[in-house]
Amino acid sequence: MEILTVSDLNHLARAALEREFPLLWVAGEVSNLTRAPSGHYYFTLKDEAAQVRCAMFRSRAQLLPWKLENGQQVEAHALVTLYESRGEFQLNVEALRRAGLGRLYEAFLKLRDKLAAEGLFDEARKRKLPCFPRRIGMVTSPRAAALRDVVAALGRRAHHLPIIIYPTLVQGSEAAGQIADTLDIAGRRDECDVLLLVRGGGSLEDLWPFNEEIVARAIAACPLPIIAGIGHETDTTIADLAADRRAATPTAAAELASAGWFEARRELALLHRQLQTLTDRALERRMQQVDWLGRRLIHPSARLTATRQRLAHLADRLAAAGERHLARHRHTLAPLALRLVRARPNIEIQRTRLERLNAALDALNPKAALARGYALARMPDGQLVRSHRQLERGMSVQLQFAEGGADTIVNRIIPD
Repeated sequence: MEILTVSDLNHLARAALEREFPLLWVAGEVSNLTRAPSGHYYFTLKDEAAQVRCAMFRSRAQLLPWKLENGQQVEAHALVTLYESRGEFQLNVEALRRAGLGRLYEAFLKLRDKLAAEGLFDEARKRKLPCFPRRIGMVTSPRAAALRDVVAALGRRAHHLPIIIYPTLVQGSEAAGQIADTLDIAGRRDECDVLLLVRGGGSLEDLWPFNEEIVARAIAACPLPIIAGIGHETDTTIADLAADRRAATPTAAAELASAGWFEARRELALLHRQLQTLTDRALERRMQQVDWLGRRLIHPSARLTATRQRLAHLADRLAAAGERHLARHRHTLAPLALRLVRARPNIEIQRTRLERLNAALDALNPKAALARGYALARMPDGQLVRSHRQLERGMSVQLQFAEGGADTIVNRIIPD
């Protein structure tokens, strides 16, 4: 006979339990609840006669839409197993719901399948939301927190939009009928472009009016496009499926309704910043041009003053250039002047000499001799008569006196 270890036994027992017991629903009261730092839940599920240990791991526990506490009556969707290291029989819980919700959930699934078969949830029949609604209607309770959330969201995103509130109950046995009637009234009044059907979070029982057939058909019959924002993101109702758009929360419904205005406002702000930037740049360029032109634009008096200054400057430059030119010529002429001085004769000495030469010349001047009574005798051929030997009797001789002359005939020749 084979002998098993404790580990082998517990392993076989666990395998047999998980094989024989598929996932099932177990009802009981929560006790000995422990929340581990890891996020896992450990608790006991009990009734009047028995109890069983349960473990709900973090990945499942964080999906709970409500807070688990001791004393709550719950229904656990769990896997029967054995914790091998301790040999303890336990349930690994996959999901929890409040006790009694199984009937409601089954009713939800039955109505969902029925309306889906009719095509009530088809995308083809759903209306397109207006991009820029002029008025927004809200079907909700005036005392609901959802009303404040929607008003606050619209105030941030599209504060110019008027809001029309159609009050109704959103919880209780009479709520479904009131919601349907209010949707009908809003559709007939035709006062707004889109309707928000909103309610805050709650249990399945709290949200049940939105799972009633009368509400689903009122949504489908309403001529206005409807956005449903019911409960939290994990809550899905028949009204959500029938509406033209589903929003995760009432605030998200307001964001969907105002998306066009919000985007337009964002784009307008972007265009405004771009326009401001372009305008600033254009102004800067124009200001630089004005500065440049301003520097070129000179008052006539300033221009005249500048011209005078320029002329004075040019005159100074001309005078300086003339002085430099004269200085260069003076430098050139100075040695020439010195050479001229050295080469220039003594006029007084030359004048005395000239006077002596003039006197000598005057003494040799025939006219001076003529003036003293002498005469010049010329032969017919004009030669001067210097000797009597040149003469012959009867020769014509011309006599020249200091004043005038005379022609003579030689009568007698007188030797020395």
